Amino acid sequence: MSITGKHSASVGQISAALAALAGEPAADRDGGRGPDGPREEDRLRLLGRLLARTELLITAATRLTEEGEVEDVLGTVQGWGEELGAEPGVAVNVLTNRLQRTALQVSGPQAEELPPGREAAFAAVMTAVYALSAQLHADRGDAEGTRHALSGAEEALIDTLQGMHDLRIAIGDAAGQEDAAGG
Repeated sequence: MSITGKHSASVGQISAALAALAGEPAADRDGGRGPDGPREEDRLRLLGRLLARTELLITAATRLTEEGEVEDVLGTVQGWGEELGAEPGVAVNVLTNRLQRTALQVSGPQAEELPPGREAAFAAVMTAVYALSAQLHADRGDAEGTRHALSGAEEALIDTLQGMHDLRIAIGDAAGQEDAAGG
């Protein structure tokens, strides 16, 4: 699979895929769909809906036992890899895009200040984004880009640790408190 083409699926095809997965998009309250169905400017929103529908179907099909869940996740990863093919750059681009969406979803679009656990989760995801970016820059021989991405990863990692520490404080745990109680 290549991501070089502008659009490999039409808006109508995306809408039909949603309908086939029982996720027919309802008419927007604000008139975002035209009288003839979804428009080209609806493409990313529809792709997001299709992605969400697929993720919901995978979640519903995933067993909730530790052993079964791992097998199910491996099955979806295998299918994911088969669809992407052997081009590692595409896989990293897809992973980075997914991580960025995850970070935005964790932070919530209206959140002004996140609770410490969500702040830590957001920063952990961003650490992964920056680490992947650093490796891509290193693979290209771009030392300056690698340094910049590593700096972002380090800052995000510090934010992860700070968020975890803040959550401990919020629940009444102090650093070293476990050591004093146990020993």
